[in-house]
Parts: sequence; C-alpha cells; structure tokens
Amino acid sequence: MAAFPNLNSDAGLKKLDEHLLTRSYITGYQASKDDITVFAALAKPPTSQHVNASRWYNHIDALLRISGVSAEGSGVVVEGSAPITEEAVATPPAADSKDAAAEEDDDDVDLFGEETEEEKKAAEERAASVKASTKKKESGKSSVLIDIKPWDDETDMKKLEEAVRSIQMEGLFWGASKLVPVGYGIKKLQIMCTIVDDLVSIDTMIEEQLTVEPINEYVQSCDIVAFNKI
Repeated sequence: MAAFPNLNSDAGLKKLDEHLLTRSYITGYQASKDDITVFAALAKPPTSQHVNASRWYNHIDALLRISGVSAEGSGVVVEGSAPITEEAVATPPAADSKDAAAEEDDDDVDLFGEETEEEKKAAEERAASVKASTKKKESGKSSVLIDIKPWDDETDMKKLEEAVRSIQMEGLFWGASKLVPVGYGIKKLQIMCTIVDDLVSIDTMIEEQLTVEPINEYVQSCDIVAFNKI
C-alpha cells in the first residue's frame, strides 16, 4: 500500500513526484481508485517543477474526462484526504460531458496532457530542422570551356593565363588549358573550368572579373565555347 503526506505541501508533492519517477500509476499497471484518491487530494495540478507528478495528473484528468476509472487498486493512504465516491471514480464529470463527447471523436487525444511552452518550442525547432534537411540538396555542377583572346600578338600569354587563374572563388575550379592559333601570329587561351551552379555565374565572372582591371591589361574578350551539366 502506498502512503503519502499532505499532497498540498512541498514535501508531499516531492514524494509523489519521486514515487512516479518509475511508475505510470500510483499502484499497479493501470489507472485505479488509488489514482483517483491521490488525484482528488491535490488542490491544484502539480507544476512543471514536479514533471512526473504533472505528467501523471494530466493523464488521469484525461481518463476521467473520457471514460472514468473502474479498477480497484491495491490501496493508498493520503494524509488529510477524503474518501472517494464510486461516482467520481467511474463516471466522467457531468459538466465535462460535452467536452468528453468531442474528445471521443478525436483519434489524437493526448492522454499525457497538453504540451508545455518549452515542449512546443522544441517540437517546432525539430520540425524546422527536418524541413530544412529535406530541402537541402547537393548543388549541380557544370563544365565550361572558355576562349580568352589577347589584345595582340605581343600579349604575354603566360601572364594572361596566370591572371585568369588568379580568379578564385567558392565553387570555381580551373582545369586544363591550351593555346590555340587564331591567325596573324595571335593565339587565344582556351581553358576549362568546373563550377558549382548555385555558387558561380560564368557570365558575371566574365563581366566583373575577366574583362576588368587589372586582368583586361591582357584580355580583350571572352567567349563561352561549351557549357555542359555534369
């Protein structure tokens, strides 16, 4: 038989909370008259400070609203508590009959009480994290072949290529290159690069970096020869 001091004192609530640390009910493995005895002895719901007692209280409160409790239990003594009537044990409160009918139609009744603000916030954060992770996809990549033309046959093509490769940014990877004759002793630089599509815009790179100072000292113009998704 379980026994508790006055449950409306700090000592009584602490003992109840400790008792329910490893139990779902006051006695046994189902809700019984013992739970109703303790439930009725509480002047108000336990606060979240007594998490086990609060969880148990909300659960018993839900059961009483929905179906009542009829199991006998093995006995409990609560200091200063009044005897529990059969009606209180087995029948949901009349004032709550409308709420009970509505809850009977709800397949998602939470028998363990309403969520606290902290639990709601944690659930929202978990949902946001899951949503973000499902949306996150690996960015596509593309292979680009660029023709880079010098001003004339006197342009130092080695320095031109060094200037081109000096452009570094996240998602840009320079590859193989070669010099291709275009006539009159002039050669153009043909160079490969791989880009991460979400991070690099080839058109923007040409307009804002390859054809402006200081690189335009060597580069006259640029053309995209081939652009292929990888």
